[in-house]
Amino acid sequence: MTSETVLKASQRLYDEVITTGLCTLCGACIGLCPYFGMNLRRGTIRRIDPCERDEGRCYQYCPRTDTDMDAVYRRILGVPYDQDKIDIGVVRDIFLAKSSDADILKKGQDGGVVTTLLWAAMEEGIIDCAVETKMDADKSPVGFLARNKEELLQCAGNSYEPGAMFEALNHIPRDSSDNLAIVGLPCQVAAIGKMKTYPSQNGVNVDNIKLVVGLFCGWSLSPGSFHTFLRENFDLSQVVRFDIPHHPAHSFDVYTTSGKKSIELDEIAEFINPACSYCCDMTAQFADISVGSGRAMFKGWNTVIVRTGAGADLIEIAKKKGMLEIQPLPAENLTHLKQAALIKLKKAIRKITERTGSEQDFGYLKVRAEVAEVLLEE
Repeated sequence: MTSETVLKASQRLYDEVITTGLCTLCGACIGLCPYFGMNLRRGTIRRIDPCERDEGRCYQYCPRTDTDMDAVYRRILGVPYDQDKIDIGVVRDIFLAKSSDADILKKGQDGGVVTTLLWAAMEEGIIDCAVETKMDADKSPVGFLARNKEELLQCAGNSYEPGAMFEALNHIPRDSSDNLAIVGLPCQVAAIGKMKTYPSQNGVNVDNIKLVVGLFCGWSLSPGSFHTFLRENFDLSQVVRFDIPHHPAHSFDVYTTSGKKSIELDEIAEFINPACSYCCDMTAQFADISVGSGRAMFKGWNTVIVRTGAGADLIEIAKKKGMLEIQPLPAENLTHLKQAALIKLKKAIRKITERTGSEQDFGYLKVRAEVAEVLLEE
């Protein structure tokens, strides 16, 4: 038997990404076929059975296999991936915002903008449901289809662990007429970008995805080791929320029914997924709208980046409905955001080239030569 006959789609993904420390646990390969599943206890993607296919969506849509940045940028954003976009990507508008809804503010992370925008899109008939993650009874994030405000509120908040959102998406029938919104981390949004750029004749109809909301992310925590730590230190049935406040705080905060306990960030650093060090995108550049924290100066607010026409239209709808309170993002905040995103990018490029052994080889990231030159600058 030759190597060509052995090296099948899921086997390539398993060998090149899952077993090599590159897997972000985004879940894009789960639910596409019966060969992969999530082992939440270990915090790994498990290969259930051998696959005899020569190529497959599991490999093509993984954010850590070849990603042609120009191709995806042109498909999603209508422009090439140029040197001026390497930090936070395409920006039609950027501002601070928070929800006007008291229930959303109580349940949501920071300003509750993501939940508010999804609710506005549902009210307007733009979407029928949102593909999100919600925390189960053990406070592990699982994929979920939210169809009303109550279910959107169940998904509000952040677990700081990657959830297999794609398992819910990939189980939607091809002939479903539901219009969808997707909420995901940068790696998950990258997978959606690849799905839209190279649509499959099987699986979910990507034309039904009307809105993609991306979440800022610096790193995520391994659901295996970190969740073991949580179970050993907390009664998870009593936990209501997690938070990592910005500088000058340096803690992971766990809110329970009886109060708050803070853990030094240094205590949980060992649980950061090593694959996150190869991530070049902090602000989910392939999204219609990207949302992050307002940072310490604007606690209770979100930073919002509008990238596409669909995103701009939804923001206008939410504003007209009085669902959002908005204020300008100070210049110093924008400068800091760009600096932080660029630092993450340059660190990732160094890690990737160390891994490949060549400054001409960016691994999964495929860019033009002139962009590569800028990425290598110190």
